[in-house]
Amino acid sequence: MRTLSVFNHVSLDGYFVDRAGSMLWAKPGAADDEWDAFTRDNAAGDGVLLFGRVTYDLMNGYWPTPLAMERDADVAKRMNDLTKVVFSRTLRAATWANTTLVAGDPAEAIARMKAEPGPPMTILGSGTIVAQLAQAGLIDEYRLIVNPILLGDGRTLFEGIPEPIALELAHTRAFKNGNVLACYRPAPP
Repeated sequence: MRTLSVFNHVSLDGYFVDRAGSMLWAKPGAADDEWDAFTRDNAAGDGVLLFGRVTYDLMNGYWPTPLAMERDADVAKRMNDLTKVVFSRTLRAATWANTTLVAGDPAEAIARMKAEPGPPMTILGSGTIVAQLAQAGLIDEYRLIVNPILLGDGRTLFEGIPEPIALELAHTRAFKNGNVLACYRPAPP
């Protein structure tokens, strides 16, 4: 059975986007060779990337550009080469290389995909999709990068979840730039 994880940056006060809907605050901060290696290694893995329309538009607007290749060629190449799925009821076509558009219910589509053989899947950004899939019990691991910044307002990844979802800590890792990776899995019932 395939696994599904979430990989997102969050502010110390729990937001994944600021009040303007931007994720530009999630920058590496001070120079940190360990963080740079983690980012490269993370992008080097196999798998399928999943997005909602807003995150897809942001990623598609950057990674296939010459600027992305100039700034971080290894990550840009990997982002462009990986298989991607975008969930949207409004997008008419997915133009980024290796992308499939799914217009139906994300939870139904993911349940089907998890039952099929294939590589692991990772959701980037996409708070609405994360909340829907968390509520449906389809997420196997939450990998959150806690950034040392307070935003004061924005959106959380889990808006609209009607009941608490118990998680257990799988592992953590702190970086010199102040970012902390916190990994959680659903707690056993």
